[in-house]
Amino acid sequence: MQVHYQKAVASIVPQTLYVVATPIGNLADLSFHALAVLSRADLICAEDTRVTQQLLRAYGISGRLISVREQNEQSMAQRVIDALAAGKVVAQVSDAGTPAICDPGARLVTRVREAGFTVSPVAGPSAVMAALSVAGVTESDFYFAGFVPAKSGERQQRLKEWQKAVCPVVMFETPHRIMETLAQMAVLYPLRSMLLAREISKTHETYITGTVAHIQTVLQTDANQKRGEMVLVLHPAEVEKQADLSAEAIRVMQILVQELPTKQAAALAAEISGESKKALYDWAIAEKNSLNNT
Repeated sequence: MQVHYQKAVASIVPQTLYVVATPIGNLADLSFHALAVLSRADLICAEDTRVTQQLLRAYGISGRLISVREQNEQSMAQRVIDALAAGKVVAQVSDAGTPAICDPGARLVTRVREAGFTVSPVAGPSAVMAALSVAGVTESDFYFAGFVPAKSGERQQRLKEWQKAVCPVVMFETPHRIMETLAQMAVLYPLRSMLLAREISKTHETYITGTVAHIQTVLQTDANQKRGEMVLVLHPAEVEKQADLSAEAIRVMQILVQELPTKQAAALAAEISGESKKALYDWAIAEKNSLNNT
């Protein structure tokens, strides 16, 4: 069987800021489109020019680099706008992955667009999507939390918010905080399923799956798993299935709960109807909560 491939063509337009995703580990992950843009760019805005220079050298590119990082992003925006006004092609990259997502770039993009110039993404590597793709999640949506808060109190509060999350939560964590984060998670939801992706697409990449408590144990016994860049994918909490109660059992419970404490009413209604006492109690509590929220 003969297979025909359409020739890849990269159309690069002057006076455009290209937001270019770069490899998060394996240099071969750089797309043909990204390679074409970086080769053609008159100006490349880099988070760290030393890191980007290594990437350019690997591909034989000699681009003009300027440092655009969190501390100077606003002030450097005018220089980029001036270059675009002069008909230049400008590329924006971060040290690794897609810019402007937990990395500098969002302010620059906004300023350039407000100045009337086109901003175009060059899709490519993303640690978030890479981790999700191997996490085994079946939900169609997810919540990206960025970096877990550095302060213990703020982190504890954030982790509590995810106790009953109905979709996967994706977060970044650093090696020097991972054990404290796992310890706090293990107290709140030790049996929740999670993936820890470490050093994605790099030489020592590893993927650990299991309960939060299991992952905590793995890292406690293997110091190597505490190193490098990490992405955590916390699976949603399992939804407790409510038992199907008969209409008669609900009618009896509705009458009794008006005269008796909920536990006593549930016990008596269970004797009368033959239904589960816990199911009747849970139904009554859910009804009360529903009335209180209306």
